[in-house]
Parts: sequence; structure tokens; C-alpha cells
Amino acid sequence: MDSEYIVAADIFQDRNDVWTLVPFLKAMEEKLGLRYPSVTAGSGYGSEEGYSFLRENRQKPYIKPQAYGKWKKRNFKKNISKRENMGYDEKADTYTCHARKSLFPLFTKKQKSKSGYEPEVTVYECEDCGGCPYKEKCTKAKGNKRLYISKSFLEKRQEPYENILSETGIKYRMNRSIQAEGAFGVLKNNYESQRFLLRGKTKVKLEILLPCIGYNINKLHKKIQKERTGSHLFAVKGTA
Repeated sequence: MDSEYIVAADIFQDRNDVWTLVPFLKAMEEKLGLRYPSVTAGSGYGSEEGYSFLRENRQKPYIKPQAYGKWKKRNFKKNISKRENMGYDEKADTYTCHARKSLFPLFTKKQKSKSGYEPEVTVYECEDCGGCPYKEKCTKAKGNKRLYISKSFLEKRQEPYENILSETGIKYRMNRSIQAEGAFGVLKNNYESQRFLLRGKTKVKLEILLPCIGYNINKLHKKIQKERTGSHLFAVKGTA
């Protein structure tokens, strides 16, 4: 979406949105002949591969972390098994659990993703979980608790996290909800595009592109009527 218009649409067979961001952005740049300076997307699109791609292409990310909603909840903050609720000593590169025991880096390994991207994961293990009164709440492992952490992912995720909390980020996120989710609502409900009638990726793509064109024509007509053709983003309303 851009200025309330659908500028690109594509079809993917992936059940998880996380694998679609990079190929979609590549296709957009190829077909539109331009690269947007920033990308705003929902939490389902956040990944180390996506963050790396945006950084390499100098596109500012406004992507809500997948766990963003959980971080605010009381039960998450009280969950002693979560890395976020453990102390971290950057100099020693160790985590401290609820029982005040240290989790040391054991080894690193590569995990190849579906697209071929290979993030490096550091495996941390607790010094000794034997007889710990908190073990049942902390881990289901028979031995010591382990953490699997991609340091690169945590570092790259920090930038979009800070971006979405900025004044611009709040504005972009609000407009994503209005424009992107609003377009989905119109296509599915107003245009009654509840399910695809054709088969095959090419035909299905054509089936979605036609209502997208109709949506843009109607949007242009409404903007002309309301004298809003020069508007791009909705302003954030102030609170009382």
C-alpha cells in the first residue's frame, strides 16, 4: 500500500508470512523500478533474514517484533523460562536464571532456513539444574536448561523495535492498519472475494489483481470527490 492505493500484490504458497517479505520486496523493486526508503509491515514478517535484507538495501524497517504483544503481558513478565526475564552480562556473555545460576555459551551452530539463509545460533547451558526448585517452571528438559539465541537477530531486531516507538513509527503503524487492513476488508467483504475460484498460481494471481485494480479506481474516484488526491498518510489524532 502507498497513499491508500495497492501498488503491488503477489501470491505465495507459504503458510508463514516470514518467508514472503524478501521475495515480495525484490519483485516490487523489479516491477516498479524503485525502492522504497522504508518498509512498514506486521509482526509476522519479522525475521533475521528480512532485517538483514532491509539493512543491506538501506531501507528503514518499521516492523513490530513477533513477541511485541507478549512482552507487555503480566504472565510473560513473570515467566522465568524466558530469556527476556533473565539477567545478561555482556562482558562475560552469560545469562543468570531465576535461581541465580549462570548459563554459559556452550557452542555455536548454523541453522539453514527454507530460503537458504544461515543464521548463527549460540547455545547456552545452565551450570547445574539439579535439585533446582524452579526447574519445572523453567524448562522441560531432563538435563540442564538450554537457550538457543541468535545474537545477530537480537541486534538487528532492536532497530525496527526502536523505529516503531518513534513518532514516525507510530504514524506508519497506524496507517498500515488503516490502509492495508482496510484494503483487505474491502476486497474480502465489499467485493465478496472470500475464496479463489480458479486453480494454479498464475490464474489465482490474475483473480486477485483484477479486484485490486478496481479498488484503486474506486479509491481515486473517492479521493477526487473529497479533494484528497494530494494526501498520503492519515495524521495521528492527539489524545485528550
